[in-house]
Amino acid sequence: MNILVTGGTVFASRFTAEFFASRGHSVYVLNRGSRPQSEGVIHLKGDRHNAASLLKNINFDAVLDITAYNEHDVRCLLDSLGNFGTYILISSSAVYPETLPKPFREDAKCGRNTIWGAYGLNKIAAEHELFARVRDAYVIRPPYLYGPMNNLYREAFVFECALGNRPFYVPKDGSMKLQFFHIADMCRLMEKIIETRPEHRIFNVGEPVSVDVLEWVNKCYAAAGKTPEIRCIKSDIPQRSYFPFYDYEYELNVTRMMSILPDLKPLSIGLKESFDWWCKNRELIIRKPLINFIDNNFDRL
Repeated sequence: MNILVTGGTVFASRFTAEFFASRGHSVYVLNRGSRPQSEGVIHLKGDRHNAASLLKNINFDAVLDITAYNEHDVRCLLDSLGNFGTYILISSSAVYPETLPKPFREDAKCGRNTIWGAYGLNKIAAEHELFARVRDAYVIRPPYLYGPMNNLYREAFVFECALGNRPFYVPKDGSMKLQFFHIADMCRLMEKIIETRPEHRIFNVGEPVSVDVLEWVNKCYAAAGKTPEIRCIKSDIPQRSYFPFYDYEYELNVTRMMSILPDLKPLSIGLKESFDWWCKNRELIIRKPLINFIDNNFDRL
C-alpha cells in the first residue's frame, strides 16, 4: 500500500512510519525536514498546512494522521489530499471530561477536561472537522503511550533514577492508577482497521487493566535490573514537580479495541524494550528538572 504518515520524526509518528515500512508498504512521511529521517521511507518535505503540491497527485491507500492537534490541522491536510482510502486520526483520552463515570466509553459526551484544558478541546474540534468531511474515517483515543522512541521524560525519568541507584518518590501512597498503551500495539490496531474496516469509527485504546504507580515504578526498575527504594510524598507539593504524571486518575473502556486486537504486549516486556532503546538514545529525551527538584527539596538518606 501507499501510506501517508504525518510527522515521522519523533516517537509515535516515527515508530508508525518505521512499523509500516517494515511491513513492506511504501510509507510517505510529511514533515519539514528539521530532523533526521528514518530509513526506508519517502520524505515529503513540507508543512501540512500547505501541502497540496506534495500530496494531490499521490493516491494513498491510508492516511495515518498522528500529528493533528486541532481542526485547522485536519482541514489543511484534507484540502491538500487527492485520492485516499482509510483515514485514521490519533486523538486523545483528553477529550473526556474528568467528571464522567469511569471507565470512559466512546459514546460518552466529550467536553472540557480541566487537567488537559485546551489540548483536549482542540482534539475534539479536530475529530469534529474530520467526521464532518470524511464520514467513514476512524479516530483512536489513547491514554499514555509508551515504548521505544518515546522521547518524553516519563519512563526515561524512572530509568534514570534506577541506574543512578536513587530512591524513588511517589505521590501519596502510590495507589493512583495509570493506563498505558504500547506504541507497537497502536500500530497493530491501525493495521487491523485498514485491513478489516470495522463498523465502529471511534476506538478507546489501552491496557484493559490499569496499573498503580507502585507497580509501574517497580516494573520500570525491573526493566533496568534494579529494585526501587520507595518513598511516599504525602504533602501538598504539586506532584508534577517530582513525578512525571499529573494528579489525575482515569480509565478508558477498551472493549471495542479488544474485540479486534485482544493480544497486547505485556507491560513488563514493553518497558524492557523501552529501557533498551533509552540506553542507546538518552540524548533524544526531553528532560525536565524533576531530579533537581528532588535534590533541592527532599532529604537524601
